[in-house]
Amino acid sequence: MRPACLGNIVRIRIEDAFAEGDFAELAFTFAPVGLVVTENRVIRDCNLAFARMFGYERAALKEQTFSLLYPSEAEFENIRDRGVEQLKQGGGYWDERIMARKDGTLFWCRVRGHSFTPDEPLQRAVWSFADLSASRPYLALTRREREIVSLLSEGLTSKEIAQRIELSHRTVEVYRARMLKKFGVSNTSALLQALGDAEAAHIVARG
Repeated sequence: MRPACLGNIVRIRIEDAFAEGDFAELAFTFAPVGLVVTENRVIRDCNLAFARMFGYERAALKEQTFSLLYPSEAEFENIRDRGVEQLKQGGGYWDERIMARKDGTLFWCRVRGHSFTPDEPLQRAVWSFADLSASRPYLALTRREREIVSLLSEGLTSKEIAQRIELSHRTVEVYRARMLKKFGVSNTSALLQALGDAEAAHIVARG
C-alpha cells in the first residue's frame, strides 16, 4: 500500500475515533511512549513507538518472543523473574535495563509493567518502554560485567557475588576494578550512579 494511501487511512481512523468518542485504539497506537501487550513473554501487540524504538515494523513483532529484543538468550532468561513479586502484589513495577535494536545496537530502556493476571504475573501483562539513550548513552559492558554490576546493584559484596556465579573473589574484584576504571569512578555507589539515576534496585543489566 502506498504511503499516501496509508496516510489517508490513518486520518480516517483519527476522524472516526473523535466522532465516536472511542479513543482506546487511537491512544494505544499513537502514544508517544512504547507500549506492548504480552502473553507468557510473547508480544501479542505493540504500538508504533515501540516498533520504531527497536527498528522493526509493527507487524513483524507480533507473536514474537521477547527474547528477540535482548542482547542474548541468556539475558532474556536471567531477567525473567525480575519484578514478579511486585506484580503479584498488584503494584506497579519498573526497572532500567539494556535492550537490543534490530541492527544489534544496545541501549538503556526504562520499563514499567502491569499484570492482568497477578497470580501468574507474566501470563498476561502490559508494558511501557522509554528509550533513555538521550540521557544515558550505552557504554559497552561484557556479558560478565553486566552480570556483576547487576548483582552489585542488589547490594551483594564481591565475596557473595563470587559464590553466586562461581568465580573466585579475586576475579570478581578484577571485574569490579575494571568497571570503575571504565566509568571513571572510585566506588560501587558511583558506578551505579554512572549507569543512571535510578535506584540501585531498579538497575537491571544481567547477562
